[in-house]
Amino acid sequence: MILFMIIMLSLFLLWTVLNKMFIPSMQQVELKENLPLISVLVPLRNEERNVKQLIAHLKSLTYPTLEFILLDDQSTDRTLSLLYSNIKGDKRFQILKGNSLPNGWIGKVYACHQLQQVAKGDYLLFIDADVRLKPKTIDKALHLLMKYDAKLLTGFPAFEVPSFLSKILVPMQHFVVFFHLPIRLANYTTLPSTTAAHGAFMLFERKAYDKIGGHQSVSTSLVEDVHIARNMKKHGFRVLLANITDDVSCRMYETNREVWEGFLKNIYIGLGRSYLLVFSLTVFYSFFYLMPFIWFCYGLFSFQLIYIIPYFIICAQRIIVDWSTNQRLSLSLLMGLSVLSFIVLMNVSMVKAMLKKEYQWKGRFYS
Repeated sequence: MILFMIIMLSLFLLWTVLNKMFIPSMQQVELKENLPLISVLVPLRNEERNVKQLIAHLKSLTYPTLEFILLDDQSTDRTLSLLYSNIKGDKRFQILKGNSLPNGWIGKVYACHQLQQVAKGDYLLFIDADVRLKPKTIDKALHLLMKYDAKLLTGFPAFEVPSFLSKILVPMQHFVVFFHLPIRLANYTTLPSTTAAHGAFMLFERKAYDKIGGHQSVSTSLVEDVHIARNMKKHGFRVLLANITDDVSCRMYETNREVWEGFLKNIYIGLGRSYLLVFSLTVFYSFFYLMPFIWFCYGLFSFQLIYIIPYFIICAQRIIVDWSTNQRLSLSLLMGLSVLSFIVLMNVSMVKAMLKKEYQWKGRFYS
């Protein structure tokens, strides 16, 4: 059994190394003149802690033809007043006050829909309020989009992880992509089933975005980023998943409670509400990623070093992912806790859906 485990985990490690070769990074580039207008669109709901840094980073962007449109989505904190005070007359910025959420829409999706209605750009960049962009980010992203003749460029940012749950769960997003997504098929075909996206950074060509119906086409989706990317592929448009972690960072969650509620809301829906898939992943991760941790503890106390090897292979696999995505390498040693938390959340999210209980996020409830 132990030899079988070592062989399988070594194959998983090799697959991860090979798979990551097909995800391009953004490179330094000098763009020509007569550049297209890009609309940077940001929905904000109760984001007072992020407003100051968000606007500072937007102002630092070097791409010459930008407009910034920020929408206050019915915030109950100081988001709106902070937007006005931090913009300080910069004419590139426009602030919108969001309308009340209509029936049949998810909050963020409706906010993005309102933003695009006002945007004038040839390209639309949707980012979250907790995203931080380096000065050359848009230059690099547009160049990469055009180089691959894609109509949507997206990627998972480098994650800031302040709380304990964020440390063990948030970086798992990169691991899942590098391990489970066939990246070559995702980036070189239009197969909808091979799609990953992150709503924190999505750069669309405007004509293609309009052709698929924009965010209105995913009005009821809690995982609108993946679903709108699939819609792009269904219409024959290329979607490029890039490694953007050198240029884009994100502080998704501040507290353990936010991490729990955020993952609880998305994880089961992201798995297609499939009981079978949750069961299969539970069995898979329990055997290949929890069992080695148990064996590791046994090997330490019994001085049988062969039982330690599987967990070292798992950590090596995680280190490769974390190194590639600018994550702290020390977090890879927490892989056992990460997997355990992932399994628990999958099943709790599924049970919550089976019992028809609502998910809560930012003061709104979704089923």
